[in-house]
Formats: sequence, structure tokens, C-alpha cells
Amino acid sequence: MSKIELIHGSCADQVADVVVNAANSGLWAGGGICGVIFRKAGMKELTDACNKYKTPLNDGDAVITPAFGLTSAKAIIHAVGPNFGVTPTAFEALCDAYYNSLVVMKDNGYHSISFPLISSGIFGGNLPDAPAESTKQCCRAYKKFVQDYPDYDIDVKLCAFGQGEMASAQEEFKSGSK
Repeated sequence: MSKIELIHGSCADQVADVVVNAANSGLWAGGGICGVIFRKAGMKELTDACNKYKTPLNDGDAVITPAFGLTSAKAIIHAVGPNFGVTPTAFEALCDAYYNSLVVMKDNGYHSISFPLISSGIFGGNLPDAPAESTKQCCRAYKKFVQDYPDYDIDVKLCAFGQGEMASAQEEFKSGSK
């Protein structure tokens, strides 16, 4: 039975088959959760694995690498969320980042996944409530995946790190997105 839950905490601290990195199109170490994941996995190992992909990736793309030193997971999926400061209406690309992560997870035989709120930090641009929008698109992607693959059970953890993010995400999560 598939399920989705909202967690107040870091996606990098959750025990799951896969942890998702809110990646940039070049797959290089960045700030926020991206920097945390690179540090936990091992900067050199993860950078070398990411360098094997042809970049830049497009918004909405997702690719997989081993988890290396990130011991709470077996793999890391790097999902490229749109930068709403550059593309202010890229809602489909944000949904795609979540959905394509779920497909990559399935294609690699995994069933549990821990997401950050993709495109809710610096990539949130001028969105009035980037954490709520990210939550909405994650829930959309989850519903689509469960419809497309009804026999493939998944356990999704959507993680809101800060208190403000959590409050926004909870509102959206409760308001019928799930």
C-alpha cells in the first residue's frame, strides 16, 4: 500500500532507499540541502559520480548515483527543480522533478524515498509561498505515479526543514493535495 507523509526535518536524515537531492543543472555541490547531501555522501565520490552525467540537465530531470557515505540511504536521486526566479511559471517542471524521481526510484527497484521541498529555497524566486507550491507539486506527482503504477508500492517522505516551511507545507498538505 503506497503512502505519502509530511515530516519536519531534513530529507538527508531520513532512513529510506533513496534520498533526493535538490540538484542544479550541472550536478555540482551547492548550498542548502544539496551541500548537506554532498558533504554526507562524500564530496569527491559524489562529485565524481555526478560528473559521469552529460550536463546541463533540464528542469524536471532526475538521475541516480550511489549514496556513498550517506548511510541512511542506498542511493541518491538528483532532481533538477526549476528556478522560479528565471522561469516564474515552471509548475509542470517542478511536478516533473518529483515524478521523474519516483520513476527513477522504481526503475532501480527501490520503494522508499525522502524528498526535500524542491525549488522552495533559493530557486523559489518570487513565488508567494514556495514551500506550499513545492508540496502541491509533490502531491500531484505522487498521485500521478500511484495512478500510473498501481501495483508498485511506494513510501514517500516529504521533508520540510524549517518551521516556516513546515507550516506552509502542512497547510497545503491538509488542504486536499494528498
